[in-house]
Amino acid sequence: MINFLAIVSAVICVLLIGIVLIQNPKGGGVDSTFGGGGANSVFGAARSIDLVEKITWGLAIALFVVCIITAALVSGSGAGEIQLQSAG
Repeated sequence: MINFLAIVSAVICVLLIGIVLIQNPKGGGVDSTFGGGGANSVFGAARSIDLVEKITWGLAIALFVVCIITAALVSGSGAGEIQLQSAG
């Protein structure tokens, strides 16, 4: 289960990196390099900004939740504890 959550968090991270990179740093909409011109003509400029922003917030919240669940499972399972052996 912990391995599955680690994979899910890695996928969310990659998607979050991608969605942040296609945003225009000036807040003007989707970058035209990644097909933003078509998105602006289909959805309109304001609507495409809303869509990208909603996806960004959704991925950020999903990553936060997955990290909290993973941390709770790891601390509850004892997987993060170091096993000490006695010298006798």
